[in-house]
Amino acid sequence: MNKLDKRKTIGDRRKNKRDRRKNPYKNGLFGSILLLNAKVLGLSLGLLCGLVLFIATNWLVIKGDQPAGPNLQLLSQYFIGYRISFLGSFIGFFYGFALGTLSGASIGWIYNTIVAFRNKPL
Repeated sequence: MNKLDKRKTIGDRRKNKRDRRKNPYKNGLFGSILLLNAKVLGLSLGLLCGLVLFIATNWLVIKGDQPAGPNLQLLSQYFIGYRISFLGSFIGFFYGFALGTLSGASIGWIYNTIVAFRNKPL
């Protein structure tokens, strides 16, 4: 490689730096798209939903007021076997985990599908 080739590559580098300063979205952090890991999103949302339902149920069991959480008691219409008790909190955790996992995985899959569709070359 001779000196003229080196000068040309150095000039190209300077030009690319100038272009990046003018348009920061062209390359770098803002120019890329983040894809979600649907499995991890599902697992984390499942644990979050399950723990929220578990803690809310046990909170009402420990509190012990009558009637014990009429709004939370309505979940027994959707979650078979769920009731406001210590055993019901474990059943609620299972249902919350299942529902959160399916919801999180679906959200991740839909998001990744939309991103892939929008970035598909013409």
